[in-house]
Amino acid sequence: MKGWFDAFRTDGGPTLYSHSNRTAVTGDTDLITVFVVFGTLFIAFLIIYPGVRKERVSTFMSVTLSLFVGSSILATQCGSGWHVACSPIVSAYQAFSREKISGSLGAYIGLNHINVTLTAPPINGSDVNFNERLSWSAPNELQERYRDALYRGLPFPMLTVAEVLQLDQEGFAWGRNYRAAGYYTCAMLWAAFTSWLLMNILLMVVPRYGAYTMVMTGLLVLGADLTYLWLLPEAPLQVRFEVGILKFELGWCFWLNLIAGGVCSAIGLAIACLDLVFPHHFSTILEVDYDTPYDRHVIIEDSRYRGRKKKSGSMSSNKSGSLEEPRSPWSTRILRYVIKTLFSSRSSKLFK
Repeated sequence: MKGWFDAFRTDGGPTLYSHSNRTAVTGDTDLITVFVVFGTLFIAFLIIYPGVRKERVSTFMSVTLSLFVGSSILATQCGSGWHVACSPIVSAYQAFSREKISGSLGAYIGLNHINVTLTAPPINGSDVNFNERLSWSAPNELQERYRDALYRGLPFPMLTVAEVLQLDQEGFAWGRNYRAAGYYTCAMLWAAFTSWLLMNILLMVVPRYGAYTMVMTGLLVLGADLTYLWLLPEAPLQVRFEVGILKFELGWCFWLNLIAGGVCSAIGLAIACLDLVFPHHFSTILEVDYDTPYDRHVIIEDSRYRGRKKKSGSMSSNKSGSLEEPRSPWSTRILRYVIKTLFSSRSSKLFK
């Protein structure tokens, strides 16, 4: 059995399971879950798309836009790419040590956490590949995570980043500013997600108001970006090492929200303007229920005709100018015809 279990291994030994966390993090579970869920919905839509008989282009565009905006909102909620920095550094591996390492240090700030990564060449035969998440959902949580990192003995470059963020005195309040920016941005994104759900419902029921809600959703997403940009620390955060400086800049979460909000607002505004220029034509653009027995336009025109008929009064004039009684409704005429037929059949039987 030895040749079976040690095949294709550099050290020739079996797998070591002595610790629960011996491998570096390769992906964010929350992000993967969001992408898998929305990707599954989009694939399911593509499978049933050939069965759509009418408004194929508008149906594809509306569903694609809706899934893109919804996935963007949820992905940026749990993503770690709002404010990012990555730089090659040369620093001590441990505090108060002369041993230096040269590697790549990255800091990726989300709405309620920061991911700090460190990759470097092997030291004493062991790979250096760290990823640590420090959360700040509670006011003192970042300080507690920093003390826990000191207790576990994280590398010195990662501890330096955590130490700068956990300071909250003498004008050093980067952690508090990032926490406030994440808190209000998160609230704006949840409001945008609620508006997105309402937008999907209205697009299927009343497409005109669905377009208005689409504009509101896009504005809320853009408002989340503006809120985060406004609440960022006035003094930009820079973490200096012996060789290398971490300079933070806006990351993919910010730009993804900007694109999603801009596209959503622009398309919603264009459809709303089209509805104002061409009234009662909007239902043919994003119609979802294709098999209704009566078209919405027929219902609208019928209601207008009935309103004009009631206003015309109980008497109307014919072409010759004489007055005549208005015609009875079709239901009354049908009832009269049935009664007349019944009486005529009975009278014929009596005479026989």
